[in-house]
Amino acid sequence: MTITNNYPVNIDEQSVDKKRFLVKLTGVIAGGMFIDGYILGIIGTVIGAITLDLGMSLFWEGLIGASALIGIFIGGPLGGWLADKLGRKPLFTIDLVIFTVGSVLQFFVDSTWQLFLVRLLMGVAIGADYSVGWPLLAEFAPARLRGRLMACNEVAWYFGFMTAFIAGFLMTAVWSLDWRIVLGSSTLPAVILLLARLGMPESPRWLMNKGRTEEATEIAHTYLEDPADVLDITNEQTRKGTFGMLFSPAYRRATIFISVFWFCVVAPYFAIATFAASVLADYGLGDGLVGALGVNGLALAGVVVSVLFIERVGRRKLTIPQQWVCAAVLAAIGLWTSAPPVLVLIGFLVFAFANAMCTALTGVYPGEIFPTEIRGLGTGFATAFSRVGAGLGTFLLPWSMHNLGAGITMLIAAGICVVGASVSQVLAPETMGRSLSETSAPHQR
Repeated sequence: MTITNNYPVNIDEQSVDKKRFLVKLTGVIAGGMFIDGYILGIIGTVIGAITLDLGMSLFWEGLIGASALIGIFIGGPLGGWLADKLGRKPLFTIDLVIFTVGSVLQFFVDSTWQLFLVRLLMGVAIGADYSVGWPLLAEFAPARLRGRLMACNEVAWYFGFMTAFIAGFLMTAVWSLDWRIVLGSSTLPAVILLLARLGMPESPRWLMNKGRTEEATEIAHTYLEDPADVLDITNEQTRKGTFGMLFSPAYRRATIFISVFWFCVVAPYFAIATFAASVLADYGLGDGLVGALGVNGLALAGVVVSVLFIERVGRRKLTIPQQWVCAAVLAAIGLWTSAPPVLVLIGFLVFAFANAMCTALTGVYPGEIFPTEIRGLGTGFATAFSRVGAGLGTFLLPWSMHNLGAGITMLIAAGICVVGASVSQVLAPETMGRSLSETSAPHQR
């Protein structure tokens, strides 16, 4: 496909406030993460009402809870492939249009299969947004701030997830609104975000990779803050990315690391956080709502800590130890089934905090360790792989709690954390402060 030049020439470099642009770009990308967290969190506040109204079985309850995650599994690789092929800019808008349409349709669903299809569509859009947003931010952010800015996206995700719990409680318990209205409330932030994204530029690295040197140089000089980053884009090679590159000797290590790490971090968190109220209630903590808010609140605090320290201590120190802490805490909860409820709650809070600290790196690493020609595809593949874990955790947790019991369920979750920690211990690279050409170079794997 031939892509024509849609950018004006002779842009006045001084007419663009580079710092303001970087803040806006970070904000509109983080907005996508916010609505992702929101739609995944809001379903947990009304799943009981939906079950009663539509007469759902336990199978459908788990499937509806995981529907958006299944969509992300599809949308991640598809959106990444399209973003690498057609550019970051068009996909950055199209995915929000699809999400907004799906969000509106939630107001009108009247059957289980309709709800599943609508949330599946929204998940596809969110998956594509992962594969476009993170690479785009990585390609514009200066090396000294890249990790911090990209980790801010996770702050937005947890804030969206937390906001969903609070909004869901207000809309159901206080205002007694129909569950369709509760789910459809995601339309408002989606429309605001869609308008804010209009007019964003194409990635200069993607343009350089496609051989559009003049455009790339012009946009780089106009928007990139650090002269070293402007110079670094000249290191981009004009070559076509393929799916096979992800598993080539040059990038196989990177693909295995980020996919397994991401899978093992999100699988237990999504399972526990989505059904936090019911899980905590099974441990004798009342209706579990306050505990659920505490779990998600501590998760938000954990990712904020990573944002503050990621450019000081590096990636590995925020990736590996926290996974071992999660494994130990969940193992303790699983083995001590008669523990006092307050200790169980403390354990879940520690898990949420530590898990969120390393989850902040799941969005940072893909943008850094894959080259431009497969940055979107690599991010999309890792996103999809991670959502297998998140989807399985969300789908299987109600069944596991019911048939295997809370203790065995927590031990399984602990085992997943051990796998993630072990793989990260061996494969996680340190990319702090280095240019994208360096972090994504084959010999660095």
